[in-house]
Amino acid sequence: MSAITTSKPQTPALTGWIPSPLYRMTVEEYEALVASGAFKGRNRFHLINGCLVEKMTQNPPHRVADELCGAELARVVPAGRYHVSAAKPIRLPGRASEPEPDRCVVRGAIVDYAERHPGAADVALVVEVADSSLADDRDYAALLYGPAGIPVCWIVDVNSRQVEVYTQPGPGGYATTEVLAEGQSVPVVIDGSEVGRVAVADLLPPRRPVAAANGNEA
Repeated sequence: MSAITTSKPQTPALTGWIPSPLYRMTVEEYEALVASGAFKGRNRFHLINGCLVEKMTQNPPHRVADELCGAELARVVPAGRYHVSAAKPIRLPGRASEPEPDRCVVRGAIVDYAERHPGAADVALVVEVADSSLADDRDYAALLYGPAGIPVCWIVDVNSRQVEVYTQPGPGGYATTEVLAEGQSVPVVIDGSEVGRVAVADLLPPRRPVAAANGNEA
C-alpha cells in the first residue's frame, strides 16, 4: 500500500533572484537601443560589462562636489587641447561598457565628438564623486577604467573629505593609489605632464554643522 503526501507549493523568493543565463549587450546594441528612444523620462542607465546599470540620483553634497570639480578642472585644463565633460558616455567596446563618469577630461574640442563618443584613448582623466557609492566607484576604477587604459582616475570621497588618485593603469587595474587629504592639493596630469594643481578643499562641499550631521537640526 502506498501513501501519497501533499505539500504546499513553494513560492520562490523573487526579491534579488535573477535567473541565468543573463543576456549581455554589446556597446553597439546598447547605442542602438538608446538611439531608438527606448529610454524615456526618468529612466537613467549606462552599460557596464554588458549589463544595464541604473544611475544613482545625486544628493546635494554629491551634486555640489561634482560642480566644484568641473569648475576647478576647467580652470587648469589646457584650453583647445582638452575639454571637461560632465556625465557623458565614454565608449569602452573591449569592456562591453559605456559608463558616464561624473567628470572626464577629454582630448580635443566638444564638437570633435559629434559623430562618436570618446574612447579610452581620448580620455586623460576620469572623476567619480563618491557619497554613498564609494565601494562601487572603487570597483569602477579597478575593474573598468584601469583595465581600459585610462591614465588617471580620481575618486572624490565626500564623506572622508579626501581624494583617491589612481595611476599606472593595467589589466589588473591601477598599480598606484595615493590618498590626498583636505589640506593637500591634487596634481592634474595630462599626457604624463602636470598642467596644474587643485586644492582638495576646493572639490568638497562645505562642512555640515555638527548638529545637522547628527540629525539634530532644529
